[in-house]
Amino acid sequence: MSQDKLDELRRRHAQAELAGGEERVRRQHKAGKRTARERLDLLLDPGSFMEIDKFVVHQSHDFDMENQKVLGDGVVTGSGRIHGRPTFVFAQDFTVFGGSLSEAYARKICKVMDLAMKTGAPVIGLNDSGGARIQEGVVSLAGYAEIFLRNTLASGVVPQISAVMGPCAGGAVYSPAITDFVFMVKNTSYMFVTGPDVIRAVTHEEVSAEDLGGATTHGTTSGVAHFAADSEEECLALIRELMTFLPQNNLEDPPLQPTQDPVDRRDESLQTIVPDQPNKPYDMREIVRTVLDDRYFFEVQATFAPNIIVGFGRLGGRPVGIVANQPAHLAGCLDINASLKAARFVRFCDCFNLPLVTFEDVPGFLPGTAQEFGGIIKHGAKLLFAFCEATVPKLTVITRKAYGGAYCVMSSKHIRGDANFAYPTAEIAVMGPDGAVNILYRRETEEATDAAAFKEEKTREYREKFAHPYVAAERGYIDEVIEPRDTRARLCAALELIRTKRDANPPKKHGNIPL
Repeated sequence: MSQDKLDELRRRHAQAELAGGEERVRRQHKAGKRTARERLDLLLDPGSFMEIDKFVVHQSHDFDMENQKVLGDGVVTGSGRIHGRPTFVFAQDFTVFGGSLSEAYARKICKVMDLAMKTGAPVIGLNDSGGARIQEGVVSLAGYAEIFLRNTLASGVVPQISAVMGPCAGGAVYSPAITDFVFMVKNTSYMFVTGPDVIRAVTHEEVSAEDLGGATTHGTTSGVAHFAADSEEECLALIRELMTFLPQNNLEDPPLQPTQDPVDRRDESLQTIVPDQPNKPYDMREIVRTVLDDRYFFEVQATFAPNIIVGFGRLGGRPVGIVANQPAHLAGCLDINASLKAARFVRFCDCFNLPLVTFEDVPGFLPGTAQEFGGIIKHGAKLLFAFCEATVPKLTVITRKAYGGAYCVMSSKHIRGDANFAYPTAEIAVMGPDGAVNILYRRETEEATDAAAFKEEKTREYREKFAHPYVAAERGYIDEVIEPRDTRARLCAALELIRTKRDANPPKKHGNIPL
């Protein structure tokens, strides 16, 4: 082969890697952002990236675009490895046409998504784009729609992860929204359908891009983002950590990670963690962490709907999904946001063969007109639907309150819970003693000479009769009432027993979840 041909190949490689040029790369760095290739270097195992379509250019001729062609056309695509396991990636490059999406750019992304589906490997997208390339008009919009279709078809087949590491606005937001997990970076990334200028013109509201669609907003208020990282390095490290819990696809089991933590470890601190007073709060995370391997819990959506906790951990080396009521916030009540957060997480775990471990302390659904007008009936039903349709192993521990419909919803025995445990502090009833007495003895209380004393006596009687786990245990709704210190041992043993569980839903195209 002639030296000229080798030189030409090397020249094109160098040109493609220069992306939008040194000046635009400098501007990217000045804005506190890395380039697409620098991000992939941090995300993937060293030396594992294999690029695809490095020399692709757009085919547009309008608005003098035929004289503005950059190799790669604004997105870096290919495959690599994370912890030795294959994954497909695309990284949008803001230094090339502001990362705007063209027909050729969309085809590159679709190609790696198609390969991911064929090979059963995850897809990770790093988003940093000004949106559709206006010079290409509807062709660019068609490219977005092609990506959205693949996101939808891949959902539940291979894990899909999005990192928003710059602007992501307009129709572009719907690709991350369909994917399983959305990561954002504080102060440098934002997502919104319509930006501050449009909002100002239409509704006369004044809002900054950060307040409208920044990482803190989407991590805390809207729930769009699952993780809000302080830096790009932290964001990419979090993605790598998340991947340690996930299988490659829906036909695989999650990866085992051996541990030195004994599966029969007892922890005496659990004996006193649930207060004797039924209305005293405590931090459910303390129970969750104590039970898991090496006391490690990888929480998801930590700042959104904090009255429910979701995330990943391991029991005896096996990854599990955790869903837990949080009595330290809103007394652990289920509300609209908590129902949505947990339902989405439960369905993800069911898609990818992650057993579900539920820690329950729930006094019911949050009362109020805002909840009722907001559709708590419909949204609460989503969580119920998610737990009901889940066929993965389901383990439940009732630590204290399990009242009313919320008891049914939280992976109860009646909706195919496989192993249901309760602490001696568990209260399983239609409602709390105070509310029950108000209904059962309303007339007698009004007629009593000492209403307060009468009510106190009846409340005590009700608590003794129903505010414990034994009525449920007598009927087989609870498999075992356990000492709190034995929680880890019981869960590990139960998971080992039912890990080969096979269950199925009736044949159908799909259910009609109450959206």
